[in-house]
Amino acid sequence: MKIKAGVIGATGYAGVELVRLLLKHPNVEIAAVSSVSFEGKQLDEVYPALRKICGLECGDADEVVSACDVVFAALPHGLSQDIAYRCVNLGKKFIDLGADFRLENPEEYEKWYACEYRYPELHEKAVYGIPELFRDEIKGKSLVANPGCYPTSAALGLAPALRAGIIEPEGIVIDSKSGVTGAGRKPTQGTHFPECNEAFSAYKVAEHRHTPEIEQTLSRISGDKASVTFVPHLLPVNRGILSTMYAKLNKEITAAQVREMYREAYDGEYFVRVLPEGAGADIKNVKCSNYCDIQVYVDEHTKTLIVTSAIDNMVKGASGQAVQNMNLLFGFEETAGIDMIPLTF
Repeated sequence: MKIKAGVIGATGYAGVELVRLLLKHPNVEIAAVSSVSFEGKQLDEVYPALRKICGLECGDADEVVSACDVVFAALPHGLSQDIAYRCVNLGKKFIDLGADFRLENPEEYEKWYACEYRYPELHEKAVYGIPELFRDEIKGKSLVANPGCYPTSAALGLAPALRAGIIEPEGIVIDSKSGVTGAGRKPTQGTHFPECNEAFSAYKVAEHRHTPEIEQTLSRISGDKASVTFVPHLLPVNRGILSTMYAKLNKEITAAQVREMYREAYDGEYFVRVLPEGAGADIKNVKCSNYCDIQVYVDEHTKTLIVTSAIDNMVKGASGQAVQNMNLLFGFEETAGIDMIPLTF
């Protein structure tokens, strides 16, 4: 028997990616979708790629909540809390792809997002959903905070080194590049084609909202206070994130030893691929998939560990990870619906 799933915000990039993945999930039926911008229109009108595949009509959020066992919200921050409250009280599962439940500290949320926690008890129930790192905490829960795309690439890239205690948790530098879909579907000056095509620039330097989420996650992994300098960049491509991370080593260790440590840490993890020596992490090799590719280097001159990680920001960085979390909530095979082979070109 299939569960009924719904997507609120189904016409945004993350929302329609969820629809694409859920349509092929063996244990799921999409029962309802919603969109404020395109209410009353069919999904295949908004996205012609879905013709003869999904002609669901976009309703409102109430219809999605009423019709579904699990509700995904692909909404801007500040819009998920009331919906989550209703879902949890009705005994439904709720997976938030926005930022409303990611930060544990309400003061941090107010500082970075100019919003407040309206249901403190609900936030205490929320679990942070990177399955490879927090799988046991996610299973069987009702409310999942799906991580941000940059924090996912950083956490997966640094977790084994932090857990082994071979790097200092303070002073980590994270240099990340993202495809334009990370900015969302609504056009802006910076994502207008003539502005971003054949261009490459940093943005929101020292003020990106993913900074506290990254520090919170890395602190949790290491057991000590982590601090990062995080600089995101906009790549003139549709999809992908490449993060390059620099951390000070606190012991003598070779790149081969670190690589073996990473292989052991991610042994059995279907979606994390620790690359062999000489192979570089490349967004091309994870495109349209739920994989995270990781490579490690040691700069002996400066005693620095350098880690590169590549993900598809729309899949492992958003909708694919959300489906992975849903699989854990319902006890499905964790790879169900998201075991896509990456595009080769």
